[in-house]
Amino acid sequence: MDKKKIAEIFRRLKRNNPQPTTELVYHTPFELLIAVILSAQATDKSVNKATAELFKVANTPEAILALGERGLKKYIQTIGLYNTKAKNIIKTCRILVEKYDGRVPEDRKALESLPGVGRKTANVVLNTAFGHPTIAVDTHIFRVANRTGIASGKTVLEVEKKLMQVVPPRYRKDAHHWLILHGRYTCTARKPRCGSCIIEDLCEYEDKNLD
Repeated sequence: MDKKKIAEIFRRLKRNNPQPTTELVYHTPFELLIAVILSAQATDKSVNKATAELFKVANTPEAILALGERGLKKYIQTIGLYNTKAKNIIKTCRILVEKYDGRVPEDRKALESLPGVGRKTANVVLNTAFGHPTIAVDTHIFRVANRTGIASGKTVLEVEKKLMQVVPPRYRKDAHHWLILHGRYTCTARKPRCGSCIIEDLCEYEDKNLD
């Protein structure tokens, strides 16, 4: 896909949603970090329901450590893989307290060293909490990037690197949120809503569903 077409795609996405953001509910970088860890293989809605109660009683590393693993599980047991996530969150909170004075580090390497935090989670935190122009590629973004022709790739990392190359700098900070929301509500996996898509005429997907 040529640069002019890509620029027009993001111009339209921006016009349609000037200030996109995550659908996870959070108030601090730490709350966002915990929510993103919990969101792996879970819906934002289910995470928000759990964290609404959790953050009332514990929204700092120290407070979650005080809950302990068993206490934490009571709040997140409705979320998939909650046993593993509880262990990782407790370990992460301990590291944050011991190494970072209870604060979430604004550094990729430091974030990725935390249990339960991979490249995607680090990118989300850097972008959403700290305003870095990173693009976290999840299943939605991977699908949209490949399907539209914006940035094709066989792996998540390959797609991320291509997006960082082709997305115009002025759109890079918000590109993550535009693409994920587009994939979640319009360019859906099973039956994309091409007929109501604002970038349908620019998209290079061959099997469009225009019903």
